[in-house]
Amino acid sequence: MEARMTHHPLWNNNTNSTSGIYISASPIPISRTAKSQLSRPWVSVKRPSFTFRFRGSPMEDPLTSSSSSSTTVSPRKNLTTSNHLRHVESMAKLPSGAGKITGLNAVILGEALASEEDDLVFPSENFSRQAHVSSPQKYLEMYRRSVQDPAGFWSDIASEFYWREKWGQQVYFENLDIRKGKIQIEWFKGGMTNICYNCLDRNIESGNGDKIAIYWEGNEPGLDSSLTYNQLLARVCQLANYLKDIGVRKGDAVVIYLPMLMELPIAMLACARIGAVHSVVFAGFSAESLAQRIMDCRPKVVITCNAVMRGSKIIYLKEIVDRALMESAQNGINTDVCLTYENVSAMKKEMTKWIKGRDIWWQDVIPKYPVTCDVEWVDAEDPLFLLYTSGSTGKPKGVLHTTGGYMVYTATTFKYAFDYKPTDIYWCTADCGWITGHSYVTYGPLLNGATVVVFEGAPSYPDAGRCWDIVDKFKVSIFYTAPTLVRSLMREGDEHVSRYSRKSLRVLGSVGEPINPSAWRWFFNVVGDARCPISDTWWQTETGGFMITPLPGAWPQKPGSATFPFFGVQPVIVDEKGVEIEGECSGYLCVKSSWPGAFRTLYGDHERYEATYFSAFPGYYFSGDGCSRDKDGYCWLTGRVDDVINVSIFYTCSGHRIGTAEVESALVSHPQCAEAAVVGVEHEVKGQGIYAFVTLVEGVPYSDDLRKSLVMVVRNQIGAFAAPDKIHWAPGLPKTRSGKIMRRILRKIASRQLDELGDTSTLADPTVVDQLIALADC
Repeated sequence: MEARMTHHPLWNNNTNSTSGIYISASPIPISRTAKSQLSRPWVSVKRPSFTFRFRGSPMEDPLTSSSSSSTTVSPRKNLTTSNHLRHVESMAKLPSGAGKITGLNAVILGEALASEEDDLVFPSENFSRQAHVSSPQKYLEMYRRSVQDPAGFWSDIASEFYWREKWGQQVYFENLDIRKGKIQIEWFKGGMTNICYNCLDRNIESGNGDKIAIYWEGNEPGLDSSLTYNQLLARVCQLANYLKDIGVRKGDAVVIYLPMLMELPIAMLACARIGAVHSVVFAGFSAESLAQRIMDCRPKVVITCNAVMRGSKIIYLKEIVDRALMESAQNGINTDVCLTYENVSAMKKEMTKWIKGRDIWWQDVIPKYPVTCDVEWVDAEDPLFLLYTSGSTGKPKGVLHTTGGYMVYTATTFKYAFDYKPTDIYWCTADCGWITGHSYVTYGPLLNGATVVVFEGAPSYPDAGRCWDIVDKFKVSIFYTAPTLVRSLMREGDEHVSRYSRKSLRVLGSVGEPINPSAWRWFFNVVGDARCPISDTWWQTETGGFMITPLPGAWPQKPGSATFPFFGVQPVIVDEKGVEIEGECSGYLCVKSSWPGAFRTLYGDHERYEATYFSAFPGYYFSGDGCSRDKDGYCWLTGRVDDVINVSIFYTCSGHRIGTAEVESALVSHPQCAEAAVVGVEHEVKGQGIYAFVTLVEGVPYSDDLRKSLVMVVRNQIGAFAAPDKIHWAPGLPKTRSGKIMRRILRKIASRQLDELGDTSTLADPTVVDQLIALADC
């Protein structure tokens, strides 16, 4: 098993190497038109002419010494180098401010350049000057240290937090190579801390007790509330004391099935304060899905509320919990307490079904407990939370994150990716049922002492201007959402945006899936008035925090590109054999070496953890995503490459990964469904939709009623967000002679790419393809 210490030789630091490359920009005289356009705080520009020079080589490209040449030299592809900084040093010489750009035709985004992919968007000099990372050079300096000396880099950052006891001499330990033994990642082991203390007590002790921690906006306009850091700590301590009183101890699990009330982050923090492990389940999952999670982690208590309004629709959450607890009890897993919050705006107490002895009203007991609670100090490697995510098999995976590394990583990524300042008001539209709500609604912001907006309702209720009404109301300066919401609001028209000021906005963010360039430009031009950078973040439930993301003031952005890796992250693109590909390329996105926020295992199934993430490409973490890298080193995420679909949930502005096997399993549970195959297909609003090919039992006719019945089965077993967008009747499925379903062909049929079906002669029954095509619109 490999141990990497502070001085482990992670990179080739030979300054005389001729294999490293960097890019320089050839200056060109600027036109009057361009000069007038450059007065905008942020501008879109055509990419400058880049030329490569080889470090240490006596030969230089003559174009780099010319002050007037506009000739472009095409970069060489697939340049092999041992320098692991090769793909970030490519932007070392890019200009850092719009005022310094020469030889560029600056135009307004969304007009002439709407169809061009290679445009750059530069930060203004004023923005860069005030940013935490103000230039490509500053980024490279920090990034270089983070991968050359990860122990020292992350130790310095971790020391800014409170530790009851400091970690040992070995800052981190890792083995990502399954050929060398058990996969294992540890950061700050031996260090004793508490993330709740660092989120709340530490900020209060620094004098921010009266600062607003949470602004809460209800489903109905005008229904709102707020909590200061002092008030939030008091509420957390009351719930923590109650949990201890009913027997919840360090290491015990607590399932939280709540909508976006303030009680949701309160419950998360209360668990963390006493060392309990919280498992937040999105309050949109079905009773069966909730029961699966309850049976897996066996919680001491389930926390929920009686109901919630989503737009004009009421969701009876307590009834879903009742069915889930009944199902889990039938399988031998009993939960003694169901703590229920009365959400008075949705449903009154007297209308709520009740089981005496098990069900407890939150408002009846929690306010009676003391507002102070002792902290349970935990090891950095003690578990913090479980969050279930789908995979390529039907059973959800319980992703386990530990305390110390996650704390340090989420706080750091939040600070730098959003260029957070203490005066900012921050709103992430995601639900805490997803990792985004954990890392960037609750823990990351509060660890930085931020003021967070928590929104209960639907983003288009009562109309499509609701988001911008909230932005103006709370003077939101950082707005972080999903491409699904951006595309949906684009369709509603600019007038729903332009009638609001939005002058408080400073930074925008995108999460959940790759954002297409046209949506990026609309977000930038219309929502941000062409003055707010967009942090287009790539990361996963498993990574805990951002992995590839722009740093707003550091370098130019390309619409749709996640740009460059965050500190300490070493992404690589490999081919199907696991060989790293250099230069401009496309392939499988992997990460070599660990980072503090990485998940440690799958709860109760370390073997599946190793098989899913570390077996395909030994020595790397395999993300399951495809990625392209352009000639300037920018990363472009291309979506999932396994049998997983990125499902976007509009009313929570969140994304969720659904395994195709999970949906197929639900479909074939229908008595009239003989077989099903599910693929992802491009969707105008959601990015990716669920497309199901269904083979019925012999003699059962096709009908709209049956189609609706099949969709309802999926809604009931998984949740409404997993319902197929399209049911395609299939007399048979394209299979090899060995019985393997050829999903490649199904994806082409679903996306109507019928001229790209490829060779179908190897199928057991090639005529099935023609039958499927004929039934495409039925």
